[in-house]
Amino acid sequence: MKARDGNLAIEDMDGGTFTVSNGGVFGSMFGTPIINLPQSAILGMHATQQRPVALNGNVVIRPMMYVALTYDHRLIDGREAVTFLKRVKSAVEDPGIMLLDI
Repeated sequence: MKARDGNLAIEDMDGGTFTVSNGGVFGSMFGTPIINLPQSAILGMHATQQRPVALNGNVVIRPMMYVALTYDHRLIDGREAVTFLKRVKSAVEDPGIMLLDI
C-alpha cells in the first residue's frame, strides 16, 4: 500500500535480494539498471513499442519490449542469469506460462 500511495521509504526496502524496475511506464526505451546494494540483481523492463522484425523472411511490425538484467557475477553464474532472462521472455510473450507454472 505504501508503494502504491507513493510513501515508500528506503528503510521499507531493506532485506531485498532482487529488484524489478519498470522504466517503461516513463517511456524508457532501453537502459542498464544498476544493482541496489546489497541486492544480487535487478531486472529493468522498458516501454513496449511497435518495431520492424524479420519473420519468415518478411519484415513485419510487432510489439517489442527490451529487458535488461544486471547481476552480481560473484553471486550468480551467467548461465543461470541468462536462463532466468529467457524464462522472463517466455512468460511475457505467453502469460499462460506463469498461470500454468510450466
